[in-house]
Amino acid sequence: MNNFWMTFTVAIMLPLLFLLASCDTRNTATVSDSRVTRSSESPVRFTELRNPEKVDSVLALMTLEEKVGQLNLLSSGFAETGPVLSEEYRDMIFEAKLGGVFNAHTVEHTLDLQRIAVEETRLGIPLLFAFDVIRGHRTLFPVALAESSTWDPELIKKASRIAAKEATAAGLHWTFAPMIDVSPDARWGRIVESHGEDPLLNAIFGVARIEGFQGDNLYDVTTMMATAKHFAAYGVPEAGRDYNTVDISERTLREIHLPPFKAAVDAGVRSFMTAFNEYDGVPATGSDFLFNRVLRDEWDFDGFVVTDYTAIMEMMPHGYARDDAHAAELSINANVDMDMMSQIFLNELPGLIEQGIVKEEQVDMAVARILDMKFELGLFEDPYRYSDYDREAETIMREDFLEFALEVAQKSIVLLKNDNNVLPLSKDPGHIAIIGPLGDNQYDLLGSWSAAAEWSDNVTLLQGIRNAVPENVRVSHVDGVPLSLDDDSRDGFEEALRLARRSDVVIMALGEGRHMSGEAASRTSLDLPGAQQELLEAVHATGTPVVLVLMAGRPLDIRWADEHIPAIVNAWYLGTRTGDAIASVLFGDHNPGGKLTISWPHNVGQIPNYYYAKKTGRPKDPNQRYTSKFIDAPNAPLYPFGYGLSYTTYEYDNLRLSESEITNTGSLTVSVDVTNTGNRTGDEIVQLYTRKMVASVTQPVRRLRDFTRMTLEPGQTETVTFTLNAEQLYYLDQQLEPVLEPGTVMVFVGPNVAETLEASFEVR
Repeated sequence: MNNFWMTFTVAIMLPLLFLLASCDTRNTATVSDSRVTRSSESPVRFTELRNPEKVDSVLALMTLEEKVGQLNLLSSGFAETGPVLSEEYRDMIFEAKLGGVFNAHTVEHTLDLQRIAVEETRLGIPLLFAFDVIRGHRTLFPVALAESSTWDPELIKKASRIAAKEATAAGLHWTFAPMIDVSPDARWGRIVESHGEDPLLNAIFGVARIEGFQGDNLYDVTTMMATAKHFAAYGVPEAGRDYNTVDISERTLREIHLPPFKAAVDAGVRSFMTAFNEYDGVPATGSDFLFNRVLRDEWDFDGFVVTDYTAIMEMMPHGYARDDAHAAELSINANVDMDMMSQIFLNELPGLIEQGIVKEEQVDMAVARILDMKFELGLFEDPYRYSDYDREAETIMREDFLEFALEVAQKSIVLLKNDNNVLPLSKDPGHIAIIGPLGDNQYDLLGSWSAAAEWSDNVTLLQGIRNAVPENVRVSHVDGVPLSLDDDSRDGFEEALRLARRSDVVIMALGEGRHMSGEAASRTSLDLPGAQQELLEAVHATGTPVVLVLMAGRPLDIRWADEHIPAIVNAWYLGTRTGDAIASVLFGDHNPGGKLTISWPHNVGQIPNYYYAKKTGRPKDPNQRYTSKFIDAPNAPLYPFGYGLSYTTYEYDNLRLSESEITNTGSLTVSVDVTNTGNRTGDEIVQLYTRKMVASVTQPVRRLRDFTRMTLEPGQTETVTFTLNAEQLYYLDQQLEPVLEPGTVMVFVGPNVAETLEASFEVR
């Protein structure tokens, strides 16, 4: 790289430095002015830039075509040898028609493309390289729904920090994460990528990811831009069907779905991504309300907005845009800055500006935001600063990264049932049978959004158990059934049942394949796919003790298992160290402490069944017929929000409040004593909820306000103290203004939302 760097400095950097130092020949006030209010004549939102003079210097030399090229984002493809870019797209880089490329990674690939952009175009503006680094890059961590079960934001932050180190070592600058869409609907495939049903947890864990990805300084070559997505309300599509219509009130939007995004802005996230859904009759990608009124005006967001894949084009099938030109006009005037894949900005904006339909200043502002990020990443100073073969080789799949991936996987596991202390198992129980299509399946353990991870790196459950037990312990495996939604073949039943009968314990490895959850993977049933349920029942009927290990991207319908199987371990998708993590829990090397961040339904008919629902005028009463209830299932979920078992037990006692009343600007402390009453060290997640009993707008029966994860030795008692500020209790009145009215507030503290101690105070 030394000879290359000398050539680059002479041929490229000196002209660029001259460019940045040159006089700006245009009126720069439109770019560098701070946040000008939009008038009816101009839709432009001017944002305070981090590098205004530098951005202005580049903009002054750009043609309109070069500007529009910066707004164009296209995808690299993949071959067996790695990422590849089509000749058409490579030509577009030569022609300065691309501002960034996503799905491009590895130093070799990104360096090749960056050289074209920097050395073969008129101005040498570097490219942004992006990738869906959702849960790790090559070292794969658990899916977000699993990681959120740790209730440990520092753990999540560190996992994202490691992901950023690996991804940037592979030439990447930008990730399309975190997804902070609040969702209570297990039918929706992308719930696997969510932090669950609670707004507070999505905010806290989303901020943890942003801080992990972006660090303290984006100029640091080990950090990368984060993206808050999808703005907004993408997590509640009708029928749980991905991309479908969303129809919620502004109250619900502001109380439930916007808080995580506001937290992301406050945390300094650099980019937002538009949602596929509509809100209030307008597709999000063209929503003046979402991106101008809320994001730019109310929140002062100073980063840039990228669409989701072809989202501008999709405003036409929505029935909102007449044609490509109209879609481009609607999106750019909503202050959407970068067009992913549709190329509509590239093709339509020059003509719209020539006709006076779109102002060039609007395009300038979009380009300025993108250039601003390229400056902040240091790409103008050194376009190849992320292109270091040695760093790539030294960073990817480091041993300490793999060890931390194991820790996160262990803490993500939720023990759902453990009757009669079936678990942990002895490490020498005799013959262990692993039955099920996920028992020795490296590929499906990837789960969704596996980035650059390779399935061959994954530790399967079979391998993990063999790693954990003495060599003389016999461990056998059969699939029993295929892992398929459509194939309910029972051809493997007899082999599975023979193995079960001659074994001392059976570990059933059941759940979903990696493509059964995630984007475009909504389901109308939460049953175990294929013939897995029948296999489970048949193995149970042999009389051999059974432990069920679930691997899936969503809660599944396991009512039968809950009634008949004594031990159930929910393992989600845990990433590279899956098998080792599960084995450590099964054999007691790790005491499980994970807890659910979504209410686990009895069946699909209960959905949505989130914990912060409101009471009706006819709450359920077993002595009354005409009350709000199901006649064929309970109202409550199978496992409540915040639920998870341990190999030890905990007792909560002595809940107390420091004040009996506060003003609407005051605060109090909430204290509770928690004792480990078992004989093992364990982690407990203590949860604080409140309810405003009477208000001018009806309130949920519970809202999570705070939590802490703590480690307790056997017999140890610790006092947990929370500070509860009045500001945390504010809600929106009938005019959607934040208030806290006088009245009683109930306080609930416990191990989950359904098992709590109670106290109350008054707001005066």
